[in-house]
Amino acid sequence: MSEQPVIVLVHGAFAESASWNRVIRRLHDHRLTAVAAANPLRGVEGDAAYVRDVISGIGRPVVLVGHSYGGMVITEAAAGNPAVQALVYVAAFAPEPGESAFLLSGKFEGSTLAGALEAYPVSSGGNEFRIAADKYHHQFCADVDAEEAALMAATQRPVTERALTDGLSAGEAAWRTTPSWFVHGERDLNIPAAALRFMAERAGSRGTREIAGASHAIAASQPDAVAAVIRDAADHAQG
Repeated sequence: MSEQPVIVLVHGAFAESASWNRVIRRLHDHRLTAVAAANPLRGVEGDAAYVRDVISGIGRPVVLVGHSYGGMVITEAAAGNPAVQALVYVAAFAPEPGESAFLLSGKFEGSTLAGALEAYPVSSGGNEFRIAADKYHHQFCADVDAEEAALMAATQRPVTERALTDGLSAGEAAWRTTPSWFVHGERDLNIPAAALRFMAERAGSRGTREIAGASHAIAASQPDAVAAVIRDAADHAQG
């Protein structure tokens, strides 16, 4: 058997590293090491470069896991990176070269995210977005309780417009050469389930799980299911 991989978890927009806490607890219960990276959410190439630095610092094989926009980042970060043994897309974008989060989210009907966003300019240029506090629970995490949703809204990390419109710059999508797994909610209001199914099928997913009634925030609301898919990927990576 090969060396046990480290699980590297990359959050998406409107979330933060602690959004993985429940998943991490379950991975630890199965003696898996996990690291939640702080995704800058500034732009695909720069965010991916940071995640590559995290992987390099670990110095061991990894299973790279991305949620939502984090799927853009892990696809870029894994390109040509031999340390990445498997990819897990958690309600996440799995782009082809040139595709952006904005393009993929609009490929199928059903996303209501645009109507929930607040935009404001940033000093580095352009705008960034956050989900309005009074819309966060319904839009992002309808299947957690109101108290937790309020905390998640308060700790959400905004994302730049550039990050959402950047296309994948890698010459080849990493999921074409690295085994991938997918898990998502059936009632995702950020990325329509139809888009998530499409990307999983296109990527030749080794295992896809759609959770009935689940929201976009499945790492918080469905940690058992998410951790189980990650364990499947880790088992494959370890041989």
